[in-house]
Amino acid sequence: MIVLLGVLVVILGFVTRRNPVLVVGVAGIATGLLGKMNPQEILAAFGQSFADSRSVTVFAIVLPVIGLLERYGLREQARTLIGKLGRLSVGRFLTVYLLVRQVTAAFGLNNLGGPAQTVRPLVAPMAEAAAERRLGARLPDKLREKVRSYSSSADTVGLFFGEDCFIAIGSILLITGFVNSTYHQELEPTQLALWAVPLAVCAFFIHGPRLLLLDKKLEREMALANAENDLPLPKETAK
Repeated sequence: MIVLLGVLVVILGFVTRRNPVLVVGVAGIATGLLGKMNPQEILAAFGQSFADSRSVTVFAIVLPVIGLLERYGLREQARTLIGKLGRLSVGRFLTVYLLVRQVTAAFGLNNLGGPAQTVRPLVAPMAEAAAERRLGARLPDKLREKVRSYSSSADTVGLFFGEDCFIAIGSILLITGFVNSTYHQELEPTQLALWAVPLAVCAFFIHGPRLLLLDKKLEREMALANAENDLPLPKETAK
């Protein structure tokens, strides 16, 4: 039980708002020492864990590349491109992206999109540009954050409900392996993938209209913001 004191280190670190990497590292070292591991064994455990989950650290390569692309005008080019598509509103654009994200995820191409790869440098700037062109004014910060959140939701919903249509995805293999070993069934990945298709279709027809309604919602909130800015000052303030 004393080994579980490492969990207490994690809790205290997060409560005191310390650096997450430092907190987890200290908790791991504390847990190893409490488990009577020598420093060499602790270091070997860290190295083994890093090697087993090295795909998680891909962001360390992706982020500098995205940063360089943004530095040399990727976001500006994305806004310019969407500006040339006059009939494409923010709702229509995000609905198309939702469909593309679902279809590509259904074929196992999960890494084609994501918050770091596409949403921040491409999808969000293009959605903002489409909204500003339709409204004819620069978006206030509140509406800009709303557009960004909808952009992220299109990516998340598309991936979450699209990836299960692919039989070789980790979640499908985990479910089939657990059910077959625990309940002695003969469940095939294809069966789960087929049942995931109607769920993906339902997700598109539920979230798609929400994205399409974003145009009207932005118009109402923009009009409300303009009305608030045009309100006359109170008499006390005017004096």
